[in-house]
Amino acid sequence: MLNEDSAIVILITCGDKQEAQNISSVLVSNNLIACGNILSDVTSIFRWENRIENEEEVLLIAKSRQARFDAIIQKVKELHSYQTPEIIALPVVAGSEDYLKWLVDETSG
Repeated sequence: MLNEDSAIVILITCGDKQEAQNISSVLVSNNLIACGNILSDVTSIFRWENRIENEEEVLLIAKSRQARFDAIIQKVKELHSYQTPEIIALPVVAGSEDYLKWLVDETSG
């Protein structure tokens, strides 16, 4: 069971690298995430409005805590160009104690 300090990894697809950089910068600046990694050249195949779509996207991988997730969703929706952006969180089941302490410290501001 996750508690407020439980570390999470959040996946956010973005339309392009600039959008991912902007979202990541705002989330870090607001102490909502400790770190964001941006992976380019992601191909996403999905159904949208009854059509199969095949789009090139960018994946933002953000590290944070469960306590910050609702605020992250709200901020991403404010900044994102998509009507329904992907914002999903996965629990971190183990990690370096030093890294996880840093993550909590960076997202406690």
